[in-house]
Amino acid sequence: MGTVDRPTPPVASTPAQGMDNTSVSTYRARLRPGEDVVNPATWAGRIPHTGGIAPRLRAGRDRWFNVLWLLPIGFFALITAIAVAKGAHNVPAIQDFMARYPGTRIPDGIDPSPGIPAWVDWQHFFNLFLMIFILRSGIQIFVDHPRLYFSRDCTPGTEWLRVQHRVPSDPLWTAKEDSVGLPRHVGLPGIRHSIGLARWWHLGADVLWVINGAIFYILLFTTGQWRHLVPTSWDVFPNAVTVLIRYLSLDWPTGNGWVAYNSLQLLAYFLTVFVAAPLAILTGLGMSPALSTRFTWISKPLNIQLVRSLHFLVMLWFLLFIAIHVTFVVTTGALRNLNHMFAGRDDESWIGFAVFTVAMAVVVVGWVAATPFTFRHPRTVQRVGYALIGPLQRLFEYADPKPGAYTDKDISPYLWHNGTYPDSDEYKRMSETGFIDYRLRICGQVANPVELSLEQLRALPYHRQTTQHFCIQGWSGVATWGGVSMQTILDLVEPLPKAEWVIFYSLAEGSDGGTYYDAHAIEQMTHHLTMLAYDMNGAPLTFGHGAPLRLRNELQHGFKHVKWVAAIEFVTHFSEVGGGHGGYNEDHEYYGYRQSL
Repeated sequence: MGTVDRPTPPVASTPAQGMDNTSVSTYRARLRPGEDVVNPATWAGRIPHTGGIAPRLRAGRDRWFNVLWLLPIGFFALITAIAVAKGAHNVPAIQDFMARYPGTRIPDGIDPSPGIPAWVDWQHFFNLFLMIFILRSGIQIFVDHPRLYFSRDCTPGTEWLRVQHRVPSDPLWTAKEDSVGLPRHVGLPGIRHSIGLARWWHLGADVLWVINGAIFYILLFTTGQWRHLVPTSWDVFPNAVTVLIRYLSLDWPTGNGWVAYNSLQLLAYFLTVFVAAPLAILTGLGMSPALSTRFTWISKPLNIQLVRSLHFLVMLWFLLFIAIHVTFVVTTGALRNLNHMFAGRDDESWIGFAVFTVAMAVVVVGWVAATPFTFRHPRTVQRVGYALIGPLQRLFEYADPKPGAYTDKDISPYLWHNGTYPDSDEYKRMSETGFIDYRLRICGQVANPVELSLEQLRALPYHRQTTQHFCIQGWSGVATWGGVSMQTILDLVEPLPKAEWVIFYSLAEGSDGGTYYDAHAIEQMTHHLTMLAYDMNGAPLTFGHGAPLRLRNELQHGFKHVKWVAAIEFVTHFSEVGGGHGGYNEDHEYYGYRQSL
């Protein structure tokens, strides 16, 4: 992050005439606590359901390819491949190749009849159960900003994939309006713009999935079971070609996964366990402000949108793997395969099928119950999600980013608008007069409550920083912000020792009515990347980006960067304000009061 502080002559602070530490009650009175249940009919300000469009892939400067065409193209390609494989299967040279590389190689060190340990079966089930929540919530998160880019700029028209129409010409079109909905039992929770709840499901299940995976890795390498998943010879590749030819020619190989997987299975399992799974974790972390802001030596070349695209492609790999895996389990000896996977035995009894049936019943119940449970108990989802992911994100918040990562040449040509725009008579009057009558009120647990005009704010020491914006919906962009460091504000008002949180009130309302606000930990207010901005890219803030004043706290997602700031209150704890959850989106849409991952 590039930061510049330009000293100016000190300005005399203006005491807030007639304003004591309780006068902010006028702002608190305008707050509207959220509900403890989700009503889909009134959700997110009654945002209408929008179903999006079939996925479109960029096929040129301004041409798009409908991904649904891949279905007939793929079917034709499969038929062609089967015909070619059947013909090649009878070619003498191919037959010699297949005899030399039969498709399965038993690695050295494997017991001739090792069996599959019970812990493998249990890990397999836990992985399956967690993946249904991870995949459903992951798709829900994606459609909240249903576009994928390679550049961090997120300029409309530069995406490589979209499941939404082209961005309309309306200059105040918001990212929230751009979101699309999903069917109730596809996404989780399955209603439009429910990214707050979807993220708790996704991140919480991710933590459990990582723990399950770590246990799996430990057992894999301490028991020698790794030999079943890790290729130990380059012969795996020609052997995999043989298996592929057999599959395509419909002369399916008769392998024995109880002893060793065929080479094509081995490569698929290896890529899934040792490449796709770690890549899913790394790209997931790479999308977070906490890490991207701190480890810019990684996040600059591998920007947030590139890793978001990679994360999406990894998800597609998992979906493809699951589809093919299930297909072959059923079509290559279902009873024996189910005994391997669910009963730890190598025969064709019905025991594995019985256990499988029970396991699937649990999975189905979890799948069906997840959405109604979320609607009835969103606070539980919010609390459990934070309990699981909170310790990790707090850990990364203590790593201090260095300035200078971005310069003016990195500024994005477009930065999305978001939020509910202010439309009160008070705001309109101030806007029409160039905010001459604007006053920022700062009070609460401070020694010197003040009111500052925009002119007085501009007279304070100037702070400038070039930073990357991270929206919780997934879009990003770089801009240069000019204004006042929050450290300067703290020096001016002198917070009392019991002031531990800082509340920012907006001139705008939230989507459900009531003043928009958000709470920030006071220790983040002293950070060199936290400021009150009145300039953007060398010009005064525009209406859509928060004029006349907005907060920038680069350690958090964009929804916490309150725009159109009206007042600041220092408090002991945010639980005494609004719904008590730390902000407007936290109250109404179940976001987290600390949301740095």
